[in-house]
Amino acid sequence: MGIIPTMEQAQALLEEYNQDPFHLRHANIVSGVMGYFAQEYDPENVEFWKTVGLLHDLDFERYPEQHCVKCQEIMRERGLDERLIRAVASHGYRIRVDIKPEHIMEKILYATDELTGLIGAVAIMRPSKSVVDLELKSVKKKFKSPNFAAGCSRDVISLGAEMLDWSLDELINRTILAMRSLQNEMEI
Repeated sequence: MGIIPTMEQAQALLEEYNQDPFHLRHANIVSGVMGYFAQEYDPENVEFWKTVGLLHDLDFERYPEQHCVKCQEIMRERGLDERLIRAVASHGYRIRVDIKPEHIMEKILYATDELTGLIGAVAIMRPSKSVVDLELKSVKKKFKSPNFAAGCSRDVISLGAEMLDWSLDELINRTILAMRSLQNEMEI
């Protein structure tokens, strides 16, 4: 068993490797979404899930070509727990690594990481610029438009839904609800 950092320690580590406000905001949104789902699937480990979400793109800003590989090295050098390292790296399955998401937490991270970006992009196009009044149909419409938020992989989102044995509609709707739950904590 290695070290499981507190949220404060994880935030400090994240900020050591990431300075771009967009990346820091994304990390915090994914962390919040993971915490939301942890309350249902693993309520004893909410902070662990949130830490995984917070650190999932630890290496992305500084090492984009080694994303999901370099983070393993960074975290091992610091003695972090292998469960954390595996979960973080697994979100790069089929893109950067061959670590298949197996635990429900890993599957949710895999499925929601790209989706939070797509939902966020749809939300900022709305008059409210918020997820509070965002509907499933609006996200589905943009999901079908490959040029909209082109960096958000529809294949990853779809495979994530399949891994969870959820319909795409269920995944999108539940992720919207998770992001709404963060409204009071941060501007989404």
